[in-house]
Amino acid sequence: MSKIFGELLMLIENDYRGKKLTLAYNGMPFSVPENLYIIGMMNTADRSLAMIDYALRRRFSFFDMKPGFDSEGFGKLQKEQNSEKLDRLIELIQKLNEVIKNDRSLGEGFCIGHSYFCFNEKNVCTDENLKRIVDYDILPTLSEYWFDSENKVKEWKSRFDGVFK
Repeated sequence: MSKIFGELLMLIENDYRGKKLTLAYNGMPFSVPENLYIIGMMNTADRSLAMIDYALRRRFSFFDMKPGFDSEGFGKLQKEQNSEKLDRLIELIQKLNEVIKNDRSLGEGFCIGHSYFCFNEKNVCTDENLKRIVDYDILPTLSEYWFDSENKVKEWKSRFDGVFK
């Protein structure tokens, strides 16, 4: 990654903004404009990128974003869906997040976010879509988190299955 992003990491620094550099890989001139803002997002789970993490940290400001289940915007979106199953699922996810937050091997950075449940005209809130999110997003994530605690995953699978009965 450093070969690909090395020159870019240098060019996004304030001292190099707007200055052209000849790229080593294709010999073409390249610069990053002074008025370009780059927003990077990284989950705590993205720690596998540790080699590049320090280089990125020096060039960006960071702030934590917590799941927005309690935000006004998500509350409005949730209410618009008028789905009892969604409401029960969100309540269960919030309980799950408390368990994740208190798990010494995980912590707050591993909580399940609200973005799974941001529906629109193309991605509508149906029972089938909710079940798909649980089966193909949430449960596989829990299996990774608790790969050595199969019973925990089974317990949460059972609790989620209860939402859909």
